[in-house]
Amino acid sequence: MEALIPVINKLQDVFNTVGADIIQLPQIAVVGTQSSGKSSVLESLVGRDLLPRGTGIVTRRPLILQLVHVDPADARKNEESGREGEEWGKFLHTKNKIYTDFDEIRQEIENETERISGNNKGISDEPIHLKIFSPHVVNLTLVDLPGITKVPVGDQPKDIEVQIRDLILKHISNPNCIILAVTAANTDMATSEALKVAREVDPDGRRTLAVVTKLDLMDAGTDAMDVLMGRVIPVKLGLIGVVNRSQLDINNKKSVADAIRDEHAFLQKKYPSLANRNGTKYLARTLNRLLMHHIRDCLPELKTRINVLAAQYQSLLSSYGEPVEDQSATLLQLITKFATEYCNTIEGTAKYIETAELCGGARICYIFHETFGRTLESVDPLGGLSTIDILTAIRNATGPRPSLFVPEVSFELLVKKQVKRLEEPSLRCVELVHEEMQRIIQHCSNYSTQELQRFPKLHEAIVEVVTSLLRKRLPITNEMVHNLVAIELAYINTKHPDFADACGVLNNNIEEQRRNRMRELPTAVPRDKSVGKGPAGPTVVSGEPPASGADMDGAKAPAAGPQGEQDGTGNWRGMLKKGEEAPGSGPGSPLKGAVNLLDVPVPVARKLSSREQRDCEVIERLIKSYFLIVRKNIQDSVPKAVMHFLVNHVKDSLQSELVGQLYKSGLLNDLLTESEDMAQRRKEAADMLQALQKASQVIAEIRETHLW
Repeated sequence: MEALIPVINKLQDVFNTVGADIIQLPQIAVVGTQSSGKSSVLESLVGRDLLPRGTGIVTRRPLILQLVHVDPADARKNEESGREGEEWGKFLHTKNKIYTDFDEIRQEIENETERISGNNKGISDEPIHLKIFSPHVVNLTLVDLPGITKVPVGDQPKDIEVQIRDLILKHISNPNCIILAVTAANTDMATSEALKVAREVDPDGRRTLAVVTKLDLMDAGTDAMDVLMGRVIPVKLGLIGVVNRSQLDINNKKSVADAIRDEHAFLQKKYPSLANRNGTKYLARTLNRLLMHHIRDCLPELKTRINVLAAQYQSLLSSYGEPVEDQSATLLQLITKFATEYCNTIEGTAKYIETAELCGGARICYIFHETFGRTLESVDPLGGLSTIDILTAIRNATGPRPSLFVPEVSFELLVKKQVKRLEEPSLRCVELVHEEMQRIIQHCSNYSTQELQRFPKLHEAIVEVVTSLLRKRLPITNEMVHNLVAIELAYINTKHPDFADACGVLNNNIEEQRRNRMRELPTAVPRDKSVGKGPAGPTVVSGEPPASGADMDGAKAPAAGPQGEQDGTGNWRGMLKKGEEAPGSGPGSPLKGAVNLLDVPVPVARKLSSREQRDCEVIERLIKSYFLIVRKNIQDSVPKAVMHFLVNHVKDSLQSELVGQLYKSGLLNDLLTESEDMAQRRKEAADMLQALQKASQVIAEIRETHLW
């Protein structure tokens, strides 16, 4: 187990080089009020005078003190190599410089403290790392912290108490830290600031060891027996009493070895029953044992934490990429990778599959078969056409002659009008696919080719080239889709197999309806033999002369009613007759002028004749039948045209377009300029990864036998 403490020391050295606190290593932190004897305890553990001494606040930066036990044989080897003495020290900030004079070590601590904290009694949380090699110490790692103070002195800032408290809590909040709470014996233990702070972060006292200093300075007639027995304030790791050197002893250059002998004699005289469980030597052995057991308990979790962090930093470093050495190869590689990922996203074989929404080729498929398909199916074949529109078109197509059959021109005119309505959704389909192709650029930049994020200018150039290519293909695709609709409008193929079948069924239906109407017609009197006056009126034979013009008018006027209802109210002969007998032009009044036919009121709404109804039905069915054929063609041909002229063309020519536009020697330096902080972040990540790998290697050297 002795091998565990040097392992932690190595880990501290590793992580201190990168200046990171991401790993909480096991250590012992010394906490106490100002001038309670913290530094004296540390010097007793080292056995040498090495820390700055004086009144007031002396320790103003955390001092991480690593004690390394060396065999006397190793010390002799060092003497042979030219190093004087069997004990020496090394600072982390002075690299490999070795100090054999402990006065120099003290002076270096003072100089380094003033360099960071200044000379105005201010404090800093940046630690000083000191490693002491000696055959007279046990393996220990301790952190000497500034003493707890209450009132600012001299040039100290107003919030010095808060600063020191925060600094202490930062170190002792680490769950892997053992708290060495130092309290002077000549003060009441119940008022101990060190124990109070320790209890805040360690309420159960599981990692707190109390040290009672200045046992020789207690008032006459009092002793620390109850305190040392744990009757006043119980601490789970125990209480250990020590006797430090006084300021007079220090001034008289009393050695630490003499002070430890005097301490042993004092304990034997004053506390004989507790002498073997108190004193500096017992404290050193206890701290060594506690630290070893603590490291053993923390090691598995520490190993896991280091491995997890190493994996995270490896991934982070990979995302930053390697520094660019061959610019041409790097540019070509990035362009090829982007073009491949773009095509793979369309094909659905990309490495990063989107799960939140449809993307790439799947989205284009959805546009073709869901958005575009449903839009076409929602187009009504007869939308925008009323019966009157159809009838008007039929009449306009016949010219001045009454037609015996439905004119084909009216069918073509109407069906072209309906087919034209398919052009707008078709062009909208092209627009949607174009938008999706634009979105794929961003998708590839964000997920697939993270290296592009390193080179912002290259990323912008690639986006510009692909956008330009898409923009160039859009009018060509739109023109092709426009032509597809124009092709359908150019020739109305009434011999289309599907349309011919529909016409055959339609003719059969019309013929059958005609036969049914013929059967239902009653036997009627010939129109030239009689004229009905009304449903209940007399019948006048046309061969007999009428009594007068008025009688003739009276006979014919009622007859126009039922006859008009049968043939439709658009009977021109009846309208002209009524025009001749309009007021002011009868036999009893003089003729004032010619009749103006445009002044004759035409009814706005009228009932269609059976023939007109039949003609309209025929046209409607023919339009519907032919429209469905054209819609089917458009629904099939537009996606094919979009794929050929836009999607596939961009896929096939993307890489050559990117290479042609960007792979130029004059653009290399500009395009492959990294963002300003990328190089710095890569260096930090590489240093941290190296430290973690080294730490993992250090831990891996520990054998299971070392743990017990």
